[in-house]
Amino acid sequence: MEVLLGVDGTDSSLRALEEVTERAARTGDALTVGIANDPDAGALGTGTDADDDLETQVREIADQVGMEVEVRRLGSDLGSELVEVAQTDDFDRLVVGGGERSPMGKIELSSDTQFVLLNAGTSVTLVR
Repeated sequence: MEVLLGVDGTDSSLRALEEVTERAARTGDALTVGIANDPDAGALGTGTDADDDLETQVREIADQVGMEVEVRRLGSDLGSELVEVAQTDDFDRLVVGGGERSPMGKIELSSDTQFVLLNAGTSVTLVR
């Protein structure tokens, strides 16, 4: 299976990366990680250094489980770019992290996650 995972440097996306790389290593899935540093999310800051840091984090997490991943740098609009890449390159599954619980017990999704869930033409998995 060809899997595309979106990572923006937030805690939820890095948790998803850990879970998805472990699963892909067990199942033999091919994993591509689309990275987009989101300075508004407060994860890593801005600029090329932040992008390099995020790519390094992705590769280190994948190395921990012996998984080789392809890393693609995407623009700042992660949601729409993930949907476009998934459709253009014919991925079998698109994976995003997110979904925090509100005090009322409802799930709260980022705008990128909402966009992917509502617009992707391929199967989507939300890792919480």
